[in-house]
Amino acid sequence: MSIAFQASLFDEPDAPATFGELSAMRRIELGAGAWVDVLPGWAKDSDGLFQRLVETVPWRADRREMYDRVVDVPRLVSSYGDGDPLPDPALTEARGALNRYYRAGRLDEFATAGLCFYRNGNDSVAWHGDYVARDSMNDTRIGILSLGSPRSLAIRPKGGGEVMRFPVGHGDLLVMGGSCQRTHEHAVLKTAKAVGPRVSVQFRPAYARSGAPERRPGGFTYGRPVVGFTDRTA
Repeated sequence: MSIAFQASLFDEPDAPATFGELSAMRRIELGAGAWVDVLPGWAKDSDGLFQRLVETVPWRADRREMYDRVVDVPRLVSSYGDGDPLPDPALTEARGALNRYYRAGRLDEFATAGLCFYRNGNDSVAWHGDYVARDSMNDTRIGILSLGSPRSLAIRPKGGGEVMRFPVGHGDLLVMGGSCQRTHEHAVLKTAKAVGPRVSVQFRPAYARSGAPERRPGGFTYGRPVVGFTDRTA
């Protein structure tokens, strides 16, 4: 897949991606037990990783039922379940670093990965909480590594309220934790601005290990999927 892409001025295009110290992460309390951890530029020289994922991941275009019609899901997706090899060694390294930092045990370690490819400003994901996590009374973590051009990840209290926006891209890390999936919603909204392509890598626990109902390995459905299934997290 060939794409037009504005690389970061600070990246070496042929250098392998490396990861910074997670101790530099900053926590933002959202209220009601929800929080996000943010670390801009966690993945160094990430543009090469972005290009590899765009070119080698088996992206699929899903469709779903909405009301009385079938619509295209406005992004491409790919999913890797518990135990599946990830599509690039750098993602395995990133997942391991996150598990070490959060001292994750077997029940809450990051185990699956859902990838979303936002090709332009028309690709998006609507307001939502992660499908399984929002129905669980247990706190959860979802780690999002953003590659490629920045897009704004919006977070607001469930049911509406003040919106916080986090521009993420070019190796930025954002982790949603605590009650975030139950008490808040997040979205990547459509934009008329000229924006380049972005790949979002979402690391999640294998929810079935903790007793939560397993929907499908590596992702969570919403609406009624017609082809495949969709990962809603941004």
